[in-house]
Formats: sequence, structure tokens, C-alpha cells
Amino acid sequence: MAEVILHIYDVTNSGSDKTNNTIVHINKIFKDRIGLGGIFHSAIQVYGDDEWSFGFCEQGSGVFCCPSGKNPLYTYREFMVLGRTNSSVFKVSQILCELSREWPGTSYDLLSKNCNHFCDELCERLGVQKLP
Repeated sequence: MAEVILHIYDVTNSGSDKTNNTIVHINKIFKDRIGLGGIFHSAIQVYGDDEWSFGFCEQGSGVFCCPSGKNPLYTYREFMVLGRTNSSVFKVSQILCELSREWPGTSYDLLSKNCNHFCDELCERLGVQKLP
């Protein structure tokens, strides 16, 4: 069994300090004060020090990994433990290989197939709760 950890980032890769600051401000109001959500990037960590997520790319899989809490495109916010998976490290590797084939980078869609949808799918396959 391994802990499944959700890593949450503020989406601050617009190239504009004003826009990035606005996003952080929106997230503070909506998530921190009201509790309704915001503009976030998400990734899942299970077995090891890397987190797994999904994003757009023109060729190949949109599934990628980086060191947990260190995605250079966004501003790290927080983490949440979503539960413990009964899947072995081998089974998790199989799941990630399957998802890599099923989630090409060109299929990314901001509203219907994004990093949050990917994390929900991975959590479902790991047998833990989906994103809050």
C-alpha cells in the first residue's frame, strides 16, 4: 500500500505578472475564503518522489512526470492525501503506461480533458477518492 498525494499549483504561466497575480488573487478568494475552487494545475504522487500529470503537447503522450511539488510552469500551493492504494508499484506502472497511451497530448482540452480530469482518472484506477 502507498499513499496517493494530490499536488496543487496556482496556474501562473501566462507570461504576464499582472495576469499571474490576478490568478493567485482569484484563487485566494475562491478557494481560501469561499471554498469554491479556482484556477489550478494538479498532479498525483504515488510510489516515489515524482508526480504525474497531463498537459498539451503536439506529439506523443500528454502524460508527464516531474519531481513532486517542483513543476516549473506553476506556483506550488499545497498537497492533500487522497488515501492509500492497494495497487503494487508494478500495477501503478502498468496503469501509468495505459494512461500514457490513452491520453495523447493533442487531446488536451481546457474544459473537458485537462490535468484535473487526468488526475481523477488516475485516482479512480488507484482506488482512492477523486479530486475534491
